[in-house]
Formats: sequence, C-alpha cells, structure tokens
Amino acid sequence: MNDSRVVVITGAARGIGRATAVAFAAAGYRVAGADIAGPASSAMDYEPATAEDLAQTGRLVAEAGGEWLPVVFDQRDKDAVRDGFAQVADRFGGVDVVFANAGVQGFAPLLEMSDELWHDQIDINLTGTANVLRVAAPLLVERGGGRIIVTSSTQGQHGTLDGSGYSASKWGLIGLMKSAALELGRYGITVNAVIPGLINTALTRHEDRYAQIIRSGGNEPAGELERDERTAAAAQRRKLPLGVPWVEPEDVAPLVVFLASDEARMVSGTSFAATGGDSANITA
Repeated sequence: MNDSRVVVITGAARGIGRATAVAFAAAGYRVAGADIAGPASSAMDYEPATAEDLAQTGRLVAEAGGEWLPVVFDQRDKDAVRDGFAQVADRFGGVDVVFANAGVQGFAPLLEMSDELWHDQIDINLTGTANVLRVAAPLLVERGGGRIIVTSSTQGQHGTLDGSGYSASKWGLIGLMKSAALELGRYGITVNAVIPGLINTALTRHEDRYAQIIRSGGNEPAGELERDERTAAAAQRRKLPLGVPWVEPEDVAPLVVFLASDEARMVSGTSFAATGGDSANITA
C-alpha cells in the first residue's frame, strides 16, 4: 500500500488529470489536485475547467478511497504555485510524487498567430510546468527522493501543422524532463514524461482541433462541428494502428501510476506513450 505517499496533480479538474487522480487514489495515495479552475486563455477555442469540475474530481477520488485536497493556482505565477504546494505540505506533511500535467492548446498558422496564443501556450505549458518543478523539487529532496512526471505529447515529438506554439511547448518539456533527470537523480528523484496521443478531452473535442486534423490530411473542413467531427474521427481511425479516433484519459493514467511506483525506481529521463499506436509513426 502507498497510504503514506502524497501525489500532487496539476490540471486535475478533468481529462488526464482527473483520471490519474482517481487511479492514484485507488492505489492508496493521498491526492492533492491543483487546477486554475477557470479561464486560462481567451485564445483557446474550448470551455475552460471550472471549480465544479475540480470538485467532481474530488468526489471521484473519495469514491475510490482516497484522501483529497483541492488547490487552485495559475502555474504561470510561481508565488501562487509555491503557496499551493505549501498547502499540500501543511495538510499531508510533504510531497512524494508530482504529476505536472496542466496545459492548454490552440491552433493558428504562424502567419496568423496572435501574440496571446503563442505566449499563453509557452507560458502555461512550458514555463508553468518549469515553475511546478522548481517549487516541487526541493520538497522531494526534503522527503529523501520521489517522482516527477510531466505530460508532453506526440506533438512534442514532431512538427504540427498550424500548431507550432503547442508543439514547441511540448517539445520543450522533453528537454526540461531530461535535464531535470540528470540534475535530480543524485537526490533519489526520477523524472519522466508521459506522451498522450489525441485524448478524448475538452482540449481536443472542438472545431479548431477537428479542422487541424482535416487540414493535416490535405483537405478543408466544412466549418460544421458535427460534420467535421465525423471527418476527423474517420481520419484518426485510418491513421492509428489500433483503429480508434482518440484515446481515453483512463488509458494514460496507469502509465503515470507505474512511473510513480517502486517498480519504476530505475526508470528516469525517458517517455512512456499511450497513443493508440500513433507512436509507430514517430521517430523522435
């Protein structure tokens, strides 16, 4: 049992963060779920997570037998991140595992991209994750070791049509992860990344994402949500060896729990993917 271990999960209000929070609770961890729980960027074409979303994660964690602490912060604000982790340490006595998962995604060609769209993806996904690691790592050192897992993406392993900001941020996370693994190993801390494919979450289930998939195949979207969703889903089924349009968050969560486990004590500086087979198309 891991009932003495504490995990902090960012982006816990829904999607991969929520599924992983529940998986950790079922594995006996005490769970702190952090989220901005509100609008993060007006440049994104999907509904932001809410306080009620975060509360629902808490209810599911409790149903799975876990002790829960919600924490709200914007990870672009390092002082807010520090305050959030202090709440966790005060409540649970320390931190053993950090799953730095929070992020945003938007699409626009470089020639049309707004400064806001670029900066929000870099500032939230890359700099915000670095803030989490910089705040959390000393707590893990105090604990005598621990685990850090970050969420990158297949788009952090290849170029992305109309998605340069997201691709740059997620590719940057691979470099951050590998560098942190080199630096923190001496303290008994492993650092790894999970690589989700196209996941069935609010981040991907919207018109801009469907349009990007369609354009990547050399076609133009119809501009009708339901029609473009069907077209994009069909394209994904053809592309992915396992024949699914997108992967469920619950298919990613076990990788994170494994990377946090004692069994993964010699795994550091690398990536684990759940992509429906899309990994076979990637050489990076």
